[in-house]
Amino acid sequence: MAQQLQNYNKLRVVRPVPRKPRRRNPFAKITSIMMMLAIGVFVLPLSFRQVMMSIPHGSLYPTVKVDYQTLRFPTSDYLSNHLAFGTRLLRSADKNPQMTPLRQTNRLTGLEKELSGLMHQYPAVHPAVYVLDFDNGNYVDINGSELFAAASIIKLPVLIHMFNAIEDGQFSLTDTMTLDEPYKAIGSGSLQYKPGGTKYTIDELARLMVTESDNSSTNMLVAKLGSMNDVNNGIWRWGLKNTSMQSWLPDLDGTNKTTARDIATVLYNVDNPKFLTMSSRERIFDYMGNVANNRLIAAGLGTGADFLHKTGDIGSMLGDAGIVFTPTGKKYIVVILANRPHNSVQGKEFIVKASEMIYNNMTR
Repeated sequence: MAQQLQNYNKLRVVRPVPRKPRRRNPFAKITSIMMMLAIGVFVLPLSFRQVMMSIPHGSLYPTVKVDYQTLRFPTSDYLSNHLAFGTRLLRSADKNPQMTPLRQTNRLTGLEKELSGLMHQYPAVHPAVYVLDFDNGNYVDINGSELFAAASIIKLPVLIHMFNAIEDGQFSLTDTMTLDEPYKAIGSGSLQYKPGGTKYTIDELARLMVTESDNSSTNMLVAKLGSMNDVNNGIWRWGLKNTSMQSWLPDLDGTNKTTARDIATVLYNVDNPKFLTMSSRERIFDYMGNVANNRLIAAGLGTGADFLHKTGDIGSMLGDAGIVFTPTGKKYIVVILANRPHNSVQGKEFIVKASEMIYNNMTR
């Protein structure tokens, strides 16, 4: 009997218990497909646009941050990226500064004391003031080497670098550029409202950049020059160590930096025949003499004074910089940068009153 049972067990086949067929929910499958399509059509393109557009226009998507310093060429400290006839080249960075240093003689301590008294009346405003008399080198320097957000005053170095490139034969004022959508930038200027595909000459773009403080035209000119890195290499070749362009405009976060002293050095060399040709200086002065904003330093000047300048405003920093020509023939540089509570009228009031103090002192 035991042997029969053993043989039976060998022959017995264990059959698996059949599973019940799994019922599929057609609605769940449809929902899953729709979600995948939505991610592919809407989310991924938007994320791609945010990241890509943060490079030329960081302010359009302020939540997307780009470390522009890491985008610099690793050879920037000893090689200069140079654009010549549409070809990118590497050339040695100049060891000697191309700009002539400011010629300073006597410090105007009396005027500095008056300005310090004005600063005490506006404790919420933190300014930098630099003044230089062309005739005798007398000067004022209050926080002149302190870093400030450059705002639209960064357009002055861009303008000078553009004319350096023109004098080098890289392009001309009559060359044209097309206003493509990626160049358009919010903030100041009229180009942001113009239709894409419109062509503008370099002269038209430069005039808009200075007179209207147009951000879109500035981005176009920086692209024409090669990149922000090319602009920075130009600035450093000039001998300016504290001015840099790290963001496309508008730079509402204030990552583009400068000092009052650096901007004064730029203005000092606009009138330097060893640095710019006469034709370049005349065109630059023409742009700067037609700036639309005359509510800052210009508002503190006396009747008959002429002012060639460039303003800047990103809310937290308000500034103005230029060359004053008095009716008596006196010529002086004045740069005022003012950190302030966001959009506070105190910044404007300080600049106007400081300008009036400086003008009265210079014309005594």
